[in-house]
Amino acid sequence: MHKKFIYYVFISVFVISCKTSELTVDNSAVNQLDIQHYLGRWYEIARFDHPFERNLVGVTATYELREDGKIRVINKGYKNSLDGKLKTAKGKAKRPNPEKEPGRFKVAFFLFFYADYIVMELDENYEQALIGSSSDDYLWILCRTPQPGQEVIDTILNKAKARGYDTSKLIWVEQPKSE
Repeated sequence: MHKKFIYYVFISVFVISCKTSELTVDNSAVNQLDIQHYLGRWYEIARFDHPFERNLVGVTATYELREDGKIRVINKGYKNSLDGKLKTAKGKAKRPNPEKEPGRFKVAFFLFFYADYIVMELDENYEQALIGSSSDDYLWILCRTPQPGQEVIDTILNKAKARGYDTSKLIWVEQPKSE
């Protein structure tokens, strides 16, 4: 793994964990989540800018169940172009209270420095998701396909706006035309 990439992931997780400002958005989690259906590969369609993914395209997040019950997290992206250098960050996630808050996770890419990962919106087929954190500075749109249709994008954008997010700050992530 690239040392600078790991450094940015560490710093970002630390900042997310320490931020105490009052939220201006609704970051409540979904109240139902079947972890088996959530596992697998997700394509990052859009995100708010942050250092640990800056200039990455073709970004994917893959979630796999580990033997200890935690979730293996593998984030990959290409620097500057789909032909660029592949960057990979491996981490782990846990659900602190899956019965009461099934959509809330804690994710760590460096030692025991965990940050919130909140599944705020999820369609019934587990094809698209809106992800946030305890800070209103982070937002991701994830889909199972690298090229979701405009109707899917509009639906997710409307849900983000209804929660108070400024969707004009989203960076649209270049993805391959097909996988």
